[in-house]
Amino acid sequence: MDTIHKIGRRKKAVARIYLSEGTGVITVNKRTLEDYFCTSTLQYKVKQPLMLTDNLEAFDIKVNVFGGGVTGQAEAVRLAISRAMDVMDSENRAILKPEGLLTRDPRMVERKKFGQKKARKKFQFSKR
Repeated sequence: MDTIHKIGRRKKAVARIYLSEGTGVITVNKRTLEDYFCTSTLQYKVKQPLMLTDNLEAFDIKVNVFGGGVTGQAEAVRLAISRAMDVMDSENRAILKPEGLLTRDPRMVERKKFGQKKARKKFQFSKR
């Protein structure tokens, strides 16, 4: 089996993964998964597609991720891994799709408008 390359995005975070057969080692930006994503919640998000498809120990994954915050990065990695699992075996699609793991989350930060304090917040109004 050759290496599978997939991209996942969330907010401003972009994750590129390279999936190949191995022993279940996940490397994120040349660091271990536990070292890069410190909290167990973020580690669970990254491993979720692998756990659902019973491939936790089957593949080595190299991840290059940049932009955004740690949560956005973790969810971008999750989307990329889910897309790779879909390519690996078409039966995985039936497992991942109902969980919402193959859907790109389109929500982005709304831009700040001129004449306002933030995107929606206005400057204080004084009647007199």
